[in-house]
Amino acid sequence: MNGLYSKLIELNVGKVLKNETMANHTTLKIGGPADLFIEPSSIDNLIKTMELIRQYDIKWTVIGRGSNLLVSDRGIEGAVIKLGQGLASLEINGLEVRVGGGYSLISLATLISRKGLSGLEFASGIPGSVGGAVYMNAGAHGSDISKVLKSARILFADGTIEWIENKEMEFSYRTSILQKKRPGIVLEAVFQVVEGDREKIFAAVQKYKDYRRETQPWDHRCAGSIFRNPLPEYAGRLIEEAGLKGYSIGGAQVSEKHANFIVNTGNATADDVLKLIQHIKDVIYKNKNIVMETEVEIIGRM
Repeated sequence: MNGLYSKLIELNVGKVLKNETMANHTTLKIGGPADLFIEPSSIDNLIKTMELIRQYDIKWTVIGRGSNLLVSDRGIEGAVIKLGQGLASLEINGLEVRVGGGYSLISLATLISRKGLSGLEFASGIPGSVGGAVYMNAGAHGSDISKVLKSARILFADGTIEWIENKEMEFSYRTSILQKKRPGIVLEAVFQVVEGDREKIFAAVQKYKDYRRETQPWDHRCAGSIFRNPLPEYAGRLIEEAGLKGYSIGGAQVSEKHANFIVNTGNATADDVLKLIQHIKDVIYKNKNIVMETEVEIIGRM
């Protein structure tokens, strides 16, 4: 690891830190140290970073803005690559929006709405990065990334870089090909939007932002929806009907505002959250014979 660290510093790829506490980089404010934390300053430097990681045969994990993420108290083995401002490019060509994987999804939805471009209104309340949204096919309000993505430029684990068309992404509910079949990093995405009435589009964006503030506990430390909806049922409704709103283990609590959110009341550990997740699973299975699957990504030493 020291050899990789020294080489990354020598090449000046961006921010490189040893034993960086991941609680500093997650919206839950939970997580132990990463052996090596890297935030590349450009796509080229990300490519150089990944070449070295393969050369040194180091385990690697990619994060964006830290939402939808639960990191172990024992930290993460190997290298963590954060897609930040170095991958936050934006280019609008007519009805095509080309954007870097590190760009804020909320910021993107807001910006293009002000230009009278429609298609990403649903994303105006989804925290996280464009790369993460493509990776998990993020969605809300009856739409998702699969409805607007034209193509994505992916850096795959073997070092190859390809533009992948929408139909090749194998999108389904909160999943894509990147999660299982072909692990990779979203360098850029191209979204196909349409022209519309600027005032109506921006009003929809504001409506979804207001809905988020009113119904979700983003004024607390949380990671977003914990469980996938076991359609046709809804996770939040099942948890609320089970009487688990406000239920807590250690510093982790089922939100009083939205039952599919777990909040960090101030001193929660990842173990607290994991125990609470398991308790919810057990109760719902006992009550409804439904197996709950997590939407939040759980990573690190377990």
